[in-house]
Amino acid sequence: MKLQMHSIHFDADQKLINFIQKKADKLDTYYDRIIDGEVFMKLDKNDRSENKVVEIKMNVPGKQLFSKTQNGSFEAAADEAIEQLRRQLKKHKEKSLLAKQ
Repeated sequence: MKLQMHSIHFDADQKLINFIQKKADKLDTYYDRIIDGEVFMKLDKNDRSENKVVEIKMNVPGKQLFSKTQNGSFEAAADEAIEQLRRQLKKHKEKSLLAKQ
């Protein structure tokens, strides 16, 4: 799956980008018609330790899915965001299958 990565106000290292890409590629097993996606990583300016934010927009035929999570590390936030997208993809796939019947 083609993902555009955006790190806002910092430079993401290649290891983090590869981690997110690898996790997102697994979403193809749940729904194989994913067009593309965008990942936004940013640091939230607050006093809490959970200041890493990951937002993912994913385009599927006829719809755009979105997930936003905040955690103490980008890896954990990405895991949560991808899990949210996995659930959304399963729902979208079920709805599209029902619509075809």
